[in-house]
Amino acid sequence: MLKNMAASLGSAGSVRLLRSIIRSGSLCSSSGSRSLHVTAVCCKSSAGRFRRGKGNTPVTYEQAHAPHYIGHRKGWLSQNTSNLKGEKDAADRTVEDMFIRRFIAGTFHNCLADELVIKRRGNMIILCAIMLQKLLPIKMYFLIGYTETLLSHLYKCPVKLEIQTIDDKVIYKWF
Repeated sequence: MLKNMAASLGSAGSVRLLRSIIRSGSLCSSSGSRSLHVTAVCCKSSAGRFRRGKGNTPVTYEQAHAPHYIGHRKGWLSQNTSNLKGEKDAADRTVEDMFIRRFIAGTFHNCLADELVIKRRGNMIILCAIMLQKLLPIKMYFLIGYTETLLSHLYKCPVKLEIQTIDDKVIYKWF
């Protein structure tokens, strides 16, 4: 039974799995009748897409394009070689990228104008960001140094912040 449960869920594998479950009687209720509840497959992909409104919501270039345009109309937000075949610790790089994004968003609260781009080159992590000019320059310089120092000690490799500042968010189109 367990061997059939771990079978591949391809078209033939799923049919065999359902047959073995029905034969084993694990779908029987207390009254002895068999029942199997299934739902239709939803082929609609909505993850990573910006929801359209009435035309009064400003969106950036990254938000305006769907995820399947990555590599064609927009670039990757995390550039590293750990996702290549045979590379170790790909999941660790993803978790590190998520931590870095949340750390930067918390350190520079309401100052990010667009998404953070993380580049890993050799042993160095380069963070590229476009920030809004909401902080005094001396406070911005302090937070840049604080971020570089803390992340360098945490990841035990040099971390460099490349920041450009703008007055307002750049609006690509209205959704």
